[in-house]
Amino acid sequence: MLKQVIEILELLDDARVNGEKVKDFLSGRGLENIHVEEVKGEMGKTDFIKIFVKGKKGKASGGDAPTLGIIGRLGGIGARPEMIGYVSDGDGAVAALSVALKLADMNSKGDFLDGDVIIATHICPNAPTQPHDPVPFMGSPVDMQTMNKMEVDPQMDAILSIDTTKGNRIVNQRGIAITPTIKDGYILRVSDSLLDIMQIVTGKPPVILPIVTQDITPYGNGLHHINSIVQPCTATSSPVVGVAITAETMVPGCATGASHEVDIELAARFALEVAKSFGRKNCKFYDEKEWETILELYGSMEHLKTLGRKKKNE
Repeated sequence: MLKQVIEILELLDDARVNGEKVKDFLSGRGLENIHVEEVKGEMGKTDFIKIFVKGKKGKASGGDAPTLGIIGRLGGIGARPEMIGYVSDGDGAVAALSVALKLADMNSKGDFLDGDVIIATHICPNAPTQPHDPVPFMGSPVDMQTMNKMEVDPQMDAILSIDTTKGNRIVNQRGIAITPTIKDGYILRVSDSLLDIMQIVTGKPPVILPIVTQDITPYGNGLHHINSIVQPCTATSSPVVGVAITAETMVPGCATGASHEVDIELAARFALEVAKSFGRKNCKFYDEKEWETILELYGSMEHLKTLGRKKKNE
């Protein structure tokens, strides 16, 4: 998928890029169901883009194949005028859109997935930055609640959330890592299906990004989050797994010249292989029977999807 990644990078590394330009590019390659919506916030504006790729046995065709959601999670693809050019934080958008482009190219050659795939991200070439420890974060022109509303679709039966995750000391090797499965306030064990796919795609032992309770709570509660990689879990009951694009050293999200095409390609190719397997019901994000037992033993943890008691009382 390196060709698609390079094409998308070239498209997005543009001070004047917007959602309509991305839509026109993808439409020219054969994708028809693309929705773009401009959303304004306190810190500027961005264009959300959602791409629907129909599967042979998907719900849109009257079938029962499950629908995979692939979200490119980021603050922005650029931090202009503070930084010149495409920033590291944009890798999630590039990976997600590269999957869409690859699916378009596959369809034109006669290869169709079984299940529907919904790809969502947003296009903002001039996002703000914000302080964060240990390295600065990319901000976003819109808040996290708006982002989840625009990117998390009710039709998604499971979600892969792809995000640059380099501003930490938790994972210190280049490539990709996945999180445990997050569902309704629970951090579940890592999916064996996803581990199998990951080691086949990378040719290496799988790497896991540790996720803690703070990370699965919503932004805005004052707690520290590693980043927004699993924030979609606060807006859905479908299982969510983060796909982190990682580095050996701490790299700010607002850094330019810090993206590695081969690492983005790994994330995109992993997501594509999951989409193939998930649509055929061969990939499980969690064990349904174990999930029922957890709920019977310990009850609901969905309060972790809210801002908490203090925020509610305020």
